[in-house]
Amino acid sequence: MGKFTYSREPLNPMKSVKARGSGLRVHFKNTHEAGQAIKGMTLERAQKFLQNVIEKKEIVPFRRFKIGVKGKPQCNNWKVPVGRWPKKSAQFLLGLLKNAESNAEVRGIDSESLVVTHMQVNKAFRGRRRTFRAHGRINAFMSQPCHVEMFLSVPEDPVAAGDEDGTGAPANLSRTRLRSGMTA
Repeated sequence: MGKFTYSREPLNPMKSVKARGSGLRVHFKNTHEAGQAIKGMTLERAQKFLQNVIEKKEIVPFRRFKIGVKGKPQCNNWKVPVGRWPKKSAQFLLGLLKNAESNAEVRGIDSESLVVTHMQVNKAFRGRRRTFRAHGRINAFMSQPCHVEMFLSVPEDPVAAGDEDGTGAPANLSRTRLRSGMTA
């Protein structure tokens, strides 16, 4: 197997930590949806959310891979009709979050201020097995493992608005017309 590289680098590498898992024996689709649910959460909130998913107190909304997924009342909190409680995916993601937290401690970054800024789940090489059917037939029985990578970063301070003396952005910037005919 070749050397693993991240799909991109964090915007501020000095205030970011990375964690990844490769060839994880956990369903790709469930892990993708759980990863998208925790994207943008703080580290503490993401850990609490995944623990609640394991205990079935909160649900993972399914937005992309939702064919055949049934509706649940807990989905109303996310404004999505369907969702599941992928226990194994939540356990794997909790392990990655714990790894990222320990990476932050080693680098001297405050783990309470970390936010999940990048979450990517890719399909891995499928595991091949066979199942035996009636009348002497044999069918494929393949698993769907995945690669997971995440960045946790300290959020940047918001940029202050322009000064009162007019040194900031012009007030009518939103009304300026671009060359393409669109407004900025």
